[in-house]
Amino acid sequence: MSTSFRECMSLEPGLAYFDHASVAPLTVAAHQAIVDWADDVGRFGSTHWNRWRTSVEKTRRLAARLINADREEIALIHSTTQGINLVAEGYPWKAGDNVVIPAGEFPSNLYPWLMLESQGVEVRRVPMPDHRIDLDKISDACDANTRIVTCSWVGYSHGFRVDLDQLADIVHKKGALLLVDAIQGLGVFPLDVKQSPIDFLSADGHKWLLGPEGAGIFYLKREHLDLLKPMGIGWNSVATAGEFQHECLDLRPTAARFEGGSFNMVGLAGLGASLEVMLDQGIERISNSLRDIVETATEQLRMIDAVVHSSSEHGQWSGIVSFDLPGQDSVSVKQKAKKQNVILNARNGHLRISPHAYTNQQDVEQLISVLKEM
Repeated sequence: MSTSFRECMSLEPGLAYFDHASVAPLTVAAHQAIVDWADDVGRFGSTHWNRWRTSVEKTRRLAARLINADREEIALIHSTTQGINLVAEGYPWKAGDNVVIPAGEFPSNLYPWLMLESQGVEVRRVPMPDHRIDLDKISDACDANTRIVTCSWVGYSHGFRVDLDQLADIVHKKGALLLVDAIQGLGVFPLDVKQSPIDFLSADGHKWLLGPEGAGIFYLKREHLDLLKPMGIGWNSVATAGEFQHECLDLRPTAARFEGGSFNMVGLAGLGASLEVMLDQGIERISNSLRDIVETATEQLRMIDAVVHSSSEHGQWSGIVSFDLPGQDSVSVKQKAKKQNVILNARNGHLRISPHAYTNQQDVEQLISVLKEM
């Protein structure tokens, strides 16, 4: 590869960005795709609509390639929340069913399930010690009435990464299905859904995929297509989409039936451009580079007496590092660092950095220098 990952970004010079677990900067390619779309639509309106509609399908193909899914198993969505709700609202629940979920999930992977309680569905929130996912506790919480287990691939707060193969095995042995909120891992860790037998996956593209907000990916295993009742049905849900004179509710025979109405074409153009960059760089290579920078940052944080909470163990580490600076308020540190061009975050009372694979040693040195002054 002749182009380094850093050269694929256009960050403001002097800005050390450690907040990819929140909202990431765009790749140069995504930025340009968005500008091109705005320029084209501003000048020509819908004249070239078919060109952008074709780019939507390119994004779908790239998303399928990213996780080794079939193109027909991918729906293009507006948010991780939307994908989770497609399952929560579309599953054929019966009173007495239950959902198992680890405690500490991001609200988007909690509230849709809590809404089911009015239908007689029990939501079993399983306590998780030390910010880790205890698979035995997940298994123990399941019974014959468990229909779905839902879990983040990487926890948003402390960054623990769960073994999807082991989790899927446990869930399926209990006769349930597995939904994965993949937003904090997709793009920086390899995933092959033909090898890791998850049932559903949802992820927006504005974090580790380096795309714009409002454009994401929903995957459902082909065999579950007719299990979920499509929500938000619209003109784009049917096989004759675009032929408005045909009033026939003939649903698309693919995951695209869940797409409903008009696409976020500009967002999907940007997401597709970033997906292409990342696939060209290679997800395995990105993962290895991320591991190096996370290890470097963690080591240097400890050298300034920071208390690191995130796991560094093989198979558990991620791009998220949660830590404390003794005697310092996390929100105050975040605000002071921002004034010095170091962007990090605070979650649940702790500081959180989330570098990407293009983050370099100079960025880490700038981070540590600013934190030492606190």
